[in-house]
Amino acid sequence: MTRDSSATPLIVGGAASSPRAPLPTLPPLALYIHIPWCVRKCPYCDFNSHTASPVLPEQEYVDALLADLDQDLHAVYGRELSSIFFGGGTPSLFSAEALGRLLEGVKQRIPFADDIEITLEANPGTFEQEKFVAYRKLGINRLSIGIQSFQQEKLKALGRIHNGDEAVRAAGMARQAGFDNFNLDLMHGLPDQSLDDALSDLRQAIELKPTHISWYQLTLEPNTVFWNQPPVLPEDDTLWDIQEAGQALLAEHGYAQYEVSAYAQPGRPARHNLNYWSFGDFIGIGAGAHGKLSHPDGRIVRTWKTRLPKDYLNPAKSFQAGEKALTNDEMPFEFLMNALRLTAGVESRLYPERTGLPLESLDEHRREAEQSGLLQVEPSRLAATERGQLFLNDLLQKFLS
Repeated sequence: MTRDSSATPLIVGGAASSPRAPLPTLPPLALYIHIPWCVRKCPYCDFNSHTASPVLPEQEYVDALLADLDQDLHAVYGRELSSIFFGGGTPSLFSAEALGRLLEGVKQRIPFADDIEITLEANPGTFEQEKFVAYRKLGINRLSIGIQSFQQEKLKALGRIHNGDEAVRAAGMARQAGFDNFNLDLMHGLPDQSLDDALSDLRQAIELKPTHISWYQLTLEPNTVFWNQPPVLPEDDTLWDIQEAGQALLAEHGYAQYEVSAYAQPGRPARHNLNYWSFGDFIGIGAGAHGKLSHPDGRIVRTWKTRLPKDYLNPAKSFQAGEKALTNDEMPFEFLMNALRLTAGVESRLYPERTGLPLESLDEHRREAEQSGLLQVEPSRLAATERGQLFLNDLLQKFLS
C-alpha cells in the first residue's frame, strides 16, 4: 500500500458504523506527535520506543510526520488545535531546528488556539541549556521531565541513564530556559522501595516547585524486561501506605489530584491530558501513534499508525496501520474509561455531546453502579466515588454491554 491519500486503511469491526445521532458540536482538537527514539530502552517501558542510532533521521522523520498529518486533515473540520504533545521515546533528542520546522508545518495546516499548550517530554540526561532555550523560543511552553526517582540505587534498578543531581539540575534549567510550566514524572512502588524512600523522592520533587507532578505506581507490563525478569517490589501494605502518605503530602503542598496519577497546582492541570479524559479528539502522528476522531455524522473513529520506525519511514508502506469506528454498545465503556479517571468526573451533559447517544441510555448501568457505591449519586455529573476510584476496573465493568 502506498502513502497517497486515496489508500484504504484497514477497517476492524464491521458493526462499528451503526447509525448514531449527529454530534451537536465537535469536541476540542489536540495533536499527539510520537518520536520513538531513546538513548536506551528502560526495562519497565512498554511504550513504542527504540534505541537511537548515533545519527537520527530528523529530516526524513519530520517529512513523514507532516505527510502523515496531511492524511488526517479531512477530520479537522475547521477546528483549531488546543494542545500539542510531543511524546516518546525521548522527543528532546531532536534538535530545535527539526522541531521548529515541524511546528511551522503543523501551523500551516491547522490553526493554533491563541492559548495553545505545547508540551515536550524530556529526560534529565538529554538536557542542554542552549537547546531548551531554543525550544522555548519555538513556542513550546510546557515540559514534562522524566525523573522517576532521585535516588541512585533506584535509578540504576530502573535502567535510567541520569543521576539524582542531574534530575535536580534539569528542573532548574527548565525554569532558566523560560519554562514556568513543567511537570515532573515520578514513580513509586519501585524495587525494594520503603515508605521513607518514596516520600523522600516526593519531597525532593515538591522542593523543585513544578506546576504539575505525575506520580504513579510502577507496574509490570507484558513485553518488557521486568515482565520476564520481575524485580522484587514492595508488599501490598507498603504500597498502600505509600499511596496514602504521598497523596496527603502532595495535598499539603497545594498539589490537587485531578486524575488517577496527576497532581497540579491551581489552574495548572495538563490541558492535553484533560482533553483525553473528557473524550476530546486528538490526531496521532508518528510511529505507533494513536488517535481518536469524531465526525459530524456521529462516527467516532480510533486510529493507529505503523509501529516500527523503519516501516513508518518506508515510502512503500502506509502510515496508518488501522482504524476502528466505535459501536453504540462500546460507547459507554469507551467514554467512561476516560471520564472516570478524573477525580471530579465530568458533567453528565458531556456524554450526549461527545457520543451522540442519549444520557438515558446509561440509566440501567448507572443505577447499578450507584447502588454498588462505586458511582456518585449526582444527576448532573458522572463521577466515581472514592471507593470507585480505588476499584475503577470494577466500576467500568458495569458499563460493558
